[in-house]
Amino acid sequence: MRRQGTRVVVLGAALAVLAGCGTETADETTDAGTATATASGWTLAAPIRIDGIRTADGGRSLVVEAEVPDGGRDCVRGLRGELDTVEHGTVYVKVTYETRSLDEDSGCTGTRRVGATVKLGEPLGARRVMANSMDVYTPVGATPPALRQCGENGCDPTPPRCTPASYQQAVNDTDIPQHTSWEERGCDDTWLVLDLSTRMGPACGDPGDGCSSSGVSQRWFYRAGSTGWRPVATNGGAGCAGIHEVLPKLPEHLCAWLPGLDRG
Repeated sequence: MRRQGTRVVVLGAALAVLAGCGTETADETTDAGTATATASGWTLAAPIRIDGIRTADGGRSLVVEAEVPDGGRDCVRGLRGELDTVEHGTVYVKVTYETRSLDEDSGCTGTRRVGATVKLGEPLGARRVMANSMDVYTPVGATPPALRQCGENGCDPTPPRCTPASYQQAVNDTDIPQHTSWEERGCDDTWLVLDLSTRMGPACGDPGDGCSSSGVSQRWFYRAGSTGWRPVATNGGAGCAGIHEVLPKLPEHLCAWLPGLDRG
């Protein structure tokens, strides 16, 4: 029985502007601490993306590596990392800054990586960290001082199993288009074989509307890893001869009966 495999693709905006702050301006302050006239074009924003998180100060601080606008003079100011709250074993932090990159004349068309320090007050321990309500990191299974980013299967992925849920994890971690269906061809404690089929062509409406699309099929071979099934090879030939050239340890019973792949 075939089941639909789906992959979630998150498209990042060029700049994440904090809600309610798009029209605000900020007062510039001189070195002497006196406020000058309100500067135009500065907007409170969040990082374009989070590139990593590591601990510091014996685990009492976090350094959040973030991507921010760059390229012109004074593209970013007031970089700030803050502890928001701690709930249910997760430390919530946020990173903000002011930028004039939304001004087309600013020249802030590039990016650069910066580190924002967040003071925790007590060691992080085994707690997870969520940055800007998007990316989640965990010290469990990581190489200190870096934290490990959690994936779409969570921070503690289910070990590979011969189950539909585990097959879905394998499909999600394969570089294939969305809306790909799968059919299990063989599975044991170490190896998994899936036939993946993706419909290609124009988007069609109801059946019989005169629109048709063809299918593209691939056979993928997976090996069990610490975080789930990992794709290791693809081969559409019948039997074991072709796949044994690249995966000689694949058991005979998982490939001997395989038919040649119909590419549709």
